[in-house]
Amino acid sequence: MVRIVGIGCGPQHVTPEASAALRASAYVVAARKGADDPLLAVRREVAAAHGLEVVEVDDPTRDRDPVDYGGAVRDWHAARAAAWSSAIAARAGDPAFLVWGDPALYDSTIRVVTATGLAYEVVAGISAPQLLAARHGIVLHEVGAPVHVTTERRLAEDVAAGQTNVVVMLTSGASLDGLDDWSIWWGANLGAASERLVAGRVGDVRPALADARAAARAEADWVMDVFLLRAPR
Repeated sequence: MVRIVGIGCGPQHVTPEASAALRASAYVVAARKGADDPLLAVRREVAAAHGLEVVEVDDPTRDRDPVDYGGAVRDWHAARAAAWSSAIAARAGDPAFLVWGDPALYDSTIRVVTATGLAYEVVAGISAPQLLAARHGIVLHEVGAPVHVTTERRLAEDVAAGQTNVVVMLTSGASLDGLDDWSIWWGANLGAASERLVAGRVGDVRPALADARAAARAEADWVMDVFLLRAPR
């Protein structure tokens, strides 16, 4: 049985259910994205706390700006499934995968493990949007209204389609052009020592956003951010 375990945004977010799943596992499989993968270091810390060996698998390369985005992701997932299957077949016992945030939200682990044909179970984790809302002390949606979760790649399209309350993930420093009058609640490296938060009218906090993102990267040598955008009333 493969266990896909959400670990939130750091060891402090590992739930009792996640800990029980890890105690029932024999080792952790982790993708290695380069020699200095900071999130791999966090996975090692969580695994060590549960007495588990980390089996590191070099992550297949992928085209970050493909003409056919869907096709490029499918090819990457297939390469990952082959690499993970090989690592699991070489060892006895049940493996676990430690997923940053929650496995159900903008993460490929469930899809890739499904492609291996192995049986699996999923343990939920604290997601980045949940932690963002907690840090800013807000509710992600207004009364009786929806919240739309999207990616930076799709943000302009979704706003043009009429979305007015949007959580944006998988970002690389969105320009936010044309959104000066919108409100933003932004966070980077949530749960880490390098965490940064900014909130306000987009047009007013644009310089602060750039400075905070740069500061988070400088302190941690990596940056992952997420934000809520809300249209003016």
